[in-house]
Amino acid sequence: MKFLEHKIPIVEIPIESKVRLFMKREDLTHPEISGNKYWKMFYNVKKYLEKEVSERKIITFGGAFSNHIAAAAALGNEFGIKTLGIIRGNELENSWQENPTLFSAHQNGMSFRFVTRETYRNKERLMKELQKEFPESLVVPEGGTNENAVEGIQYMLTDETNDFDYICSAVGTGGTVSGLSKFAQPHQEVIGFKAVKDISLENRIKNLSKKDNFTLIDASDGGFGKITDENVRFINEFYQYFGIVLEPVYTGKMLRKIFEMIAEGYFPANSKILAFHTGGLQGIAGANEMLKKKNRNLINVL
Repeated sequence: MKFLEHKIPIVEIPIESKVRLFMKREDLTHPEISGNKYWKMFYNVKKYLEKEVSERKIITFGGAFSNHIAAAAALGNEFGIKTLGIIRGNELENSWQENPTLFSAHQNGMSFRFVTRETYRNKERLMKELQKEFPESLVVPEGGTNENAVEGIQYMLTDETNDFDYICSAVGTGGTVSGLSKFAQPHQEVIGFKAVKDISLENRIKNLSKKDNFTLIDASDGGFGKITDENVRFINEFYQYFGIVLEPVYTGKMLRKIFEMIAEGYFPANSKILAFHTGGLQGIAGANEMLKKKNRNLINVL
């Protein structure tokens, strides 16, 4: 994979407060391999391409609306590498064409293997079995989180991010916050906004980053993948006021929580806060399909 030839902008979110809030638009990294997904896959794929193999294949894991699955498929399409998605939930096997994320991934060349939720839980065993079945393949964990991913995240931090006091990112599997924690400046505090209730996250991040300069805050808002009416309202208003599209699983929940914390005085006066937009906008279509079926308000930003 090549380094980006364009600079990712940092924009200020104008708010009436004693603190200043900025966003680094990692969603603009790539049209389909957006945000942290690009950097989490960077070293994984770079090292894999350096190997001599007869047939390349990337295998990875995700749910029905996984941003990581979508990004891995797009990456494979761009580099001419076959991709296989191990999808949680065998009930999707006969209806995946109706799922916007999986349909798009398939258009980018990804094939699927649907497994039961019980089988999916034991991903370490699955990874070993798949590596044995496809010995020349690159098997990437769910969400792309491993040591190579952590190394890649360092490129989300630049000279322009050095003077911020707080570095904020949504948290799924923990790889992005681990990388931010490992490579942040000594004076910076990293805050991870958990999109999932996972008690193992703190230890996982410490093991990957070898640092304790981070704080984890619950922003799951009803649970992973759950979309509340308040979440939808916030995303729509954020777009109306600031012209930036957020998605409902990660960035929408993170920014809403940051606004609450600012209002509550969590950040000292004159603090500079940087929030990373980690992409994943492809998930909005699927979210709106679910909301429409339930006769609820839609995310009106695209």
